[in-house]
Amino acid sequence: MAQATARTFITPHHIIYGPDALAEASALIATLGSRALIVTDAMMGKLGNLARVTDMLDGIGVAYHVYDEVNSEPVDTMVAAGVERYQQEGCDFMIALGGGSPIDTMKAIAMCVSSGRDIDSFLGEGFSGPVCPMVAIPTTAGTGSEATQFTIITNTQADVKMLIAGAPLIPEVAIVDPAFTLTAPASVTSATGLDALCHAIESYTSRKAQPLSQTFSLSAAKRIFENLATCVSDPGNVEARTQMSIAATEAGIAFNNASVTIIHGMSRPIGALFHVPHGLSNAMLMEACFNFALDGAYDRFAEVARYCGLSTAEDDRTAAEDLMAAIRALLAELKVPTLEEFGVERAAFHAAIEKMASDAQASGSPANTIKPVTVEDMQALYRKVYA
Repeated sequence: MAQATARTFITPHHIIYGPDALAEASALIATLGSRALIVTDAMMGKLGNLARVTDMLDGIGVAYHVYDEVNSEPVDTMVAAGVERYQQEGCDFMIALGGGSPIDTMKAIAMCVSSGRDIDSFLGEGFSGPVCPMVAIPTTAGTGSEATQFTIITNTQADVKMLIAGAPLIPEVAIVDPAFTLTAPASVTSATGLDALCHAIESYTSRKAQPLSQTFSLSAAKRIFENLATCVSDPGNVEARTQMSIAATEAGIAFNNASVTIIHGMSRPIGALFHVPHGLSNAMLMEACFNFALDGAYDRFAEVARYCGLSTAEDDRTAAEDLMAAIRALLAELKVPTLEEFGVERAAFHAAIEKMASDAQASGSPANTIKPVTVEDMQALYRKVYA
């Protein structure tokens, strides 16, 4: 019998969730500092989400400066500009408002302010230093970045997405208020929700999975299968939005403690080179990658299927294949585009396959897949998803 070993399980210090979570969190935010840098994108102002946050800060007497230039997936130059703003404005804590991009940018700014280093210098390194207090307010139900120790920033010189990890990068406060997700368009709701589904299933089937993380993985997967399509077809459904917001945070907690696997490893290079949004590139890879990984962990995939009510089969292989059928049906219902439909040029994609497979392997995520994954396997999968 294998000897048990101690495991660590980490989460944000405070998760405040559900309707009116922002108001509930205001007293706690007032204790974090006197001047906040709000890291967001321009759309949050247009949609009225930024005003909800600034009104709350005005109400508790906390000053702020708005940095609203994170208008795409985050790159090193955005981080550098944010560091300059934080220091020039004399800020002492940060609030990120938006999807994964503003939250990841906030984490990277905090790293650089604390260490005095440029973000690109962390390529291939983790982070262990202290950071200023951070508050994450997700406006999409997907990335789970409000609950994780990870940030993903594109190094524009190397054309690579840097995955940087460290427990200090978990926000002090996560405010998961479904009202902020009501403004997300259908395409964003779909892509980010599928990102959360990847987090849930990859973390459950990861070599690093542990009992506590798997509890969150299963709960997240079930909520997503039951609510994501409703959020897309009926965007004003507050109950479905609430369930998806909870699911995204659950999935974030799960992969924060168990990591992700082959899909995320292969997705990041597509985003770095062809600027496909992260959740969408995950969705494009999901069927091919899970089909590849399936026979290495039929039992794990089967357990997901049964917990989510997608299979009653006693045979693990049959149940795992029932899960894949449900995934294919969901991808079809949500009308996930192909790489070609998104506008990625076929010849350019195939010319980049060797670099993408190498970068994916270097990220470490594919090695968490229970079935062994080689660079050659990933090259074949890239060719399969864009034949």
